[in-house]
Amino acid sequence: MSAGRGWRRLAGWLALLAAAALLAAGHGRWWRLPDRHNPFAPLSLEEAPGWLTRYKLARLSAEPAACQAFIDTTPLQAQPQPDRVTGPGCQLSHTLLVRRTQVQVGEPFTLTCRAAASLALWERHVLQPAAQAHFGQPVVRLVHFGSYACRNVYGRAEGARSQHATADALDVAGFVLQGGRRVSVAADWPGDDAASLFLRQVHGGACGLFDGVLGPDYNAAHADHFHLDRGPYRLCR
Repeated sequence: MSAGRGWRRLAGWLALLAAAALLAAGHGRWWRLPDRHNPFAPLSLEEAPGWLTRYKLARLSAEPAACQAFIDTTPLQAQPQPDRVTGPGCQLSHTLLVRRTQVQVGEPFTLTCRAAASLALWERHVLQPAAQAHFGQPVVRLVHFGSYACRNVYGRAEGARSQHATADALDVAGFVLQGGRRVSVAADWPGDDAASLFLRQVHGGACGLFDGVLGPDYNAAHADHFHLDRGPYRLCR
């Protein structure tokens, strides 16, 4: 769906909701629009993702204070970092040093606030439910290859800068379950066992909360990890 059609659809929904509120007021009572269907209500970690979630996530990109306020409601242990230019075409703007999410992360990583917001929602509503469904136990550790790196796409000498160059991306290599089992993208993506089905579910679920989601089916460069980023393009492979 194009951006223009998306905004027209949203405007249509808002018009219908406004008409419903006026109708309720005309009958002598005010109808309160549920936050889930209210585009002006703050993003909530506990609220299951819905038709307005992507809009609310996009709004956080332009509202750093609101983004930080959301992060403060999550389990993330993350410290705001100063904005700075780190190289040609590379910069850190509204970033956080993430020491822990809902789970252990090992080496801390730097991530933009907006990407961290998507990560928190993904863990809460996609990752942990999938782990319970397939293994009957939660994920306790996220295994990653890092986030920020001042480099071009694929590390090439020439070409466009990667989303990693602005800390807008995180590479996830696998997960450790409460019982100690390790699920690896490199080893467990092929097949149809519980580990493979789990990985495909968490990959697919990320597509609704991040902009770019790349995995082993995209190309050989992503054979051992999921690339999760926040823009500027929508791609789920």
